[in-house]
Amino acid sequence: MRHAILGALLLIASCHSRRGRDEAGRVDTTDVARMFPLHPDSTDSLLRTPRVISDAAVIVFWLHAADTIGDDDRADAFDQLRYYTTQVAPVLQANDISLLATRAETVYVAQPGKQRRTILLAGLDYPFGYVLVEPGGPERILTGVYPDDDLLDELRAYFDLSDDSVTTVPRATI
Repeated sequence: MRHAILGALLLIASCHSRRGRDEAGRVDTTDVARMFPLHPDSTDSLLRTPRVISDAAVIVFWLHAADTIGDDDRADAFDQLRYYTTQVAPVLQANDISLLATRAETVYVAQPGKQRRTILLAGLDYPFGYVLVEPGGPERILTGVYPDDDLLDELRAYFDLSDDSVTTVPRATI
């Protein structure tokens, strides 16, 4: 009887510590994307979980299929994707557009009436790139690496941003 009670207590204690660890690990990938830990070899389950998008967002994706690209080309593509993403991040932040990272092959867009629209990323020209999402409208998938000027042009056209996305509020003059 003593062993059964001890075993039950150990089981309860292990479940309790796991619950805390799971909750601590459920950080929104918006924070993750800012640090951009989307490593080419990342197996982080948070990044592999399909996202449900309910607001304007740019999703940076790097799928497992990128493993088939040669090591040097893969490293160059990843570094360029990361660099150009960090260059346009201030424009996204100034316009309240979320920047998310994922390794999942599926993204869901929330629709009215608790419906979801599926965006499948597997089987595209390149296994990395961007998904531009504005709920209520069609998504735009940009595969491969886009230089920051081209990426900004795509963002401005899709989200209808002004050419001078300024982060400061203009002062009133008298």
